[in-house]
Amino acid sequence: MAVTEVETVDEYFPSPRAENIEGRGAAPVRGPGALEAKGRQRMALGGIFSSDMAIDLGTANTLVYVKGRGVILNEPSVVAYHVKDGKKQVLAVGEDAKLMLGRTPGSIEAIRPMREGVIADFDVAEEMIKHFIRKVHKRTTFSKPKIIVCVPHGATPVEKRAIRESVLRAGARKAGLIPEPIAAAIGAGMPITDPTGNMVVDIGGGTTEVAVLSLGDIVYARSVRVGGDRMDEAIISYLRRQHNLLIGESTAERVKTTIGTARMPDDGRGTALQIRGRDLLNGVPKETEINQAQVAEALAEPVQAICEAVMTALEATPPDLAADIVDRGVMLTGGGALLGELDLALREQTGLAISVADESLNCVAMGTGKALEYEKQLRHVIDYDS
Repeated sequence: MAVTEVETVDEYFPSPRAENIEGRGAAPVRGPGALEAKGRQRMALGGIFSSDMAIDLGTANTLVYVKGRGVILNEPSVVAYHVKDGKKQVLAVGEDAKLMLGRTPGSIEAIRPMREGVIADFDVAEEMIKHFIRKVHKRTTFSKPKIIVCVPHGATPVEKRAIRESVLRAGARKAGLIPEPIAAAIGAGMPITDPTGNMVVDIGGGTTEVAVLSLGDIVYARSVRVGGDRMDEAIISYLRRQHNLLIGESTAERVKTTIGTARMPDDGRGTALQIRGRDLLNGVPKETEINQAQVAEALAEPVQAICEAVMTALEATPPDLAADIVDRGVMLTGGGALLGELDLALREQTGLAISVADESLNCVAMGTGKALEYEKQLRHVIDYDS
């Protein structure tokens, strides 16, 4: 039997338990003060038992925010499975599955069901969402949760429907979608409801969202399919061309996070890192060294694509809002914002003040969570029925 959403916890329990909530065996206290205290207690219990959640379904990582508890899960968006009798059987999800990437035998496949911010494999994505919902709610929940998911601004209606249906089939009672730039700006603490221009650049694993926001909605937004994944691919192809060395995705990601930089180092070399891969000339494993200058050269193309997206957005911004952006600057969020000296590279191109959000990795999840907490105030940006 389906359980409907309720405002207080009393409806879950028999009335004697609710009456004696002040103390076992105590006579119920009457009066407005007692009712107020009881109301507060009910609200607190409602927060404990709330199962509603917000999900940042990212290309690289999935973050889950539970109402009243904050971000409580951050795991890679990776699923490992093997096919038996024509059916995919999930073996591992998240951290465990990420360790298998590029290291699986023929009978097992480790994949990332999200590509460029949208679902690439519908069934596997559904299993991944189910797994994360179960992991967050270890106990059996009283009702199916209401879930809000962020989507790239440039997602097509078909891509949005795929995300909504995956979430509903994974066990949600109701699935809402919120544009990623709005979620990122809310999570970064930007005053998006004010009648002033705010510019946010959210660099995720699959896409970069550039948006100008005012009065709680998007004035201009552009989504480019460049992000952390494209940076990893650029490092792989650079090493293949320049060093005849073939490396895997996990090694490329380690290079990017350890010594990745958007600008050429002042000394022309920078920090070096030892990496291992396969020599393409004689086919044997090989170890070589890569420095920051080489990484900056490898990442020049994706970094330039991000800079161009920001410049295009600035050109399309109404003049009054552009004046506000000159005063306030541009906010960088997402995992890609942590790339070394990316803020300086953007500052050189635009001439604007560029700042990186605190906890930039969690910004979108925090913003989606706040949209869940303050749903009435932000209902105009949450889409429940596309």
